Amino acid sequence: MSNPTQLRPATTTDLPAMLEIYNHAILTTTSSYHYEPRTLDQWIVWFADKQQQGMPVFVAVDEADSVIGWGTFGIFRGLWAGYRFSVEHSLYVQEGQRRRGVGRLLLQSLIDEARQRGYHTIIAGIDGTNQASLQLHQSMGFFQVAHFREVGYKFDQWLDLLFLQLML
Repeated sequence: MSNPTQLRPATTTDLPAMLEIYNHAILTTTSSYHYEPRTLDQWIVWFADKQQQGMPVFVAVDEADSVIGWGTFGIFRGLWAGYRFSVEHSLYVQEGQRRRGVGRLLLQSLIDEARQRGYHTIIAGIDGTNQASLQLHQSMGFFQVAHFREVGYKFDQWLDLLFLQLML
């Protein structure tokens, strides 16, 4: 069976759908440690910053060209020049589309893009309870390099943050 999901670079017209996916994650999961949904104005600024920095933002779209996921990366700890060869990525998949290969497709595209651009390593920061994301990353060659205990707090609970890494 072929996968009808396609990837393409995000455009400004994709921002509301991307934001809806992200805000749903903020409100219902520990995938993001934000408490409050982002506004469209904040998202427009975020996207403009990504473009100005030359960083990729990909969307996964279904057969109707509706956004069902998105992914990006940026320089890990970008305030320090010594980290310029390391990137940290983010990816989010619409509820109802998870565990259907969308995340894997997005993650592979980010890995390929990071390799093509000559980065040395790609890093994932994942909540310790997010088993699906941990399994996805490990299945694609990422390995755990750090376990920060109770560094986040959301939904009245302390959260562990795991860092996974793939050498490119």
